[in-house]
Amino acid sequence: MALTPPELATKDINAWIDFFRDAPIPVLKNTAREISRLKEDEEKLSARALTASVINDPMMVFRVLSYSQKHKGKQQLQDLLQVEQAILMMGSTVFFEKLPADFLVEDVLNNQLTALVHLLKLIHRANRAAHYAADWATHLSDLHAEEVRTAALLHDLAEMLMWCFAPDKMNTIQAMQHSDKTLRSVTAQQQVLGFKLLDLQKELVEAFQLPPLLSKLMQDGECNEQRVRNVTLAVNLARHSANGWDDAALPDDYHDIAEFLRMDIDRVMRLVGMPAVK
Repeated sequence: MALTPPELATKDINAWIDFFRDAPIPVLKNTAREISRLKEDEEKLSARALTASVINDPMMVFRVLSYSQKHKGKQQLQDLLQVEQAILMMGSTVFFEKLPADFLVEDVLNNQLTALVHLLKLIHRANRAAHYAADWATHLSDLHAEEVRTAALLHDLAEMLMWCFAPDKMNTIQAMQHSDKTLRSVTAQQQVLGFKLLDLQKELVEAFQLPPLLSKLMQDGECNEQRVRNVTLAVNLARHSANGWDDAALPDDYHDIAEFLRMDIDRVMRLVGMPAVK
């Protein structure tokens, strides 16, 4: 790749935003392989089939939605938060031409196996959060469950991109937290990067002109709006359960989810897939 990450300016969040504006965003090898397979029979290709090939890859979803936002037609009055709608609007020809899947995560991190493993785990976690969020949205009769799913999937996009382009620094943050269990992630991020990943996430959403509603749904905090709360709870559960089903934070997650879904805690634990205690 021609662009070089601003390693010497990592304390400047704006330098990273400028970098990401021009940098090619990598996608997973499996995504690229599936897109290539579909392209061979483009004449019979449906938007749904193309969506299925990219929906589990947060970085490809990000590319689709950001391109859609920047190239809205004059007749398009609403922002598109659903990948299938965005692909349908642009058409398969534009998709293949403007969003080539030729820059791979596995190639970017070819010599950074530890970083690659962390990134793949993070993407797996994002997909679990997306699954939880969509499932709960359906349970609550949310007619736009797919939008909630997308917000949960992209919640940690900034962290994913930093694993791709600043793996050494992300490894340093991991090592600091591993050696000091009391060290908060935001503190380690501030020390190593010079900024918090949450702040980078907000700047990315704005820089790439993602829909304001998507930005709102990706917020953390004590927002009581149902859809925002859904995303927050799903992301928390995916993060904590990734540490093992004995993680100390999970009981609080179950309590909050039970309150949110208005069901008892035992049912919540079964719903989210907690293994039965022998």
